[in-house]
Amino acid sequence: MKTVDVTTSIEINAPRDEVASFASNPDNAPAWYSNIKSVEWKGDPSIRIGARIAFVAQFLGRRLSYTYEIVDLLAKERFVMRTADGPFPMETVYTWESTGPGKTRMTLRNSGTPSGFSKWVAPFISAAMRRANQKDLARLKALLEAG
Repeated sequence: MKTVDVTTSIEINAPRDEVASFASNPDNAPAWYSNIKSVEWKGDPSIRIGARIAFVAQFLGRRLSYTYEIVDLLAKERFVMRTADGPFPMETVYTWESTGPGKTRMTLRNSGTPSGFSKWVAPFISAAMRRANQKDLARLKALLEAG
């Protein structure tokens, strides 16, 4: 079975706590993820392990609905969400590290094992995901650096 594992990163001219606070808040996802169309909390809308968030996305011409659960959280260092929904169970990991005064490197990693038809197009999915993630991180950088 083919596994998708895509890691991208960018340096943002903003303090780590600002970058981490903005990026780890699912309510902000539509502002910087071009494919995310909507976000809805399932239950208590607080960023904590066990919190569940429903996303609707558009990717490769398909509408995708899935619910992520926050499975790991280390304030201003790491944020991990996982879904078992749909044809593409996936884990998304954000990490942040200070790279200088007022500078932060954010790394975004998506990994999972497609099932059904999706497993045959995993190499194509990986390339498309890498391009989308690079654009999304560039959008996040522009938003945060603009203030």
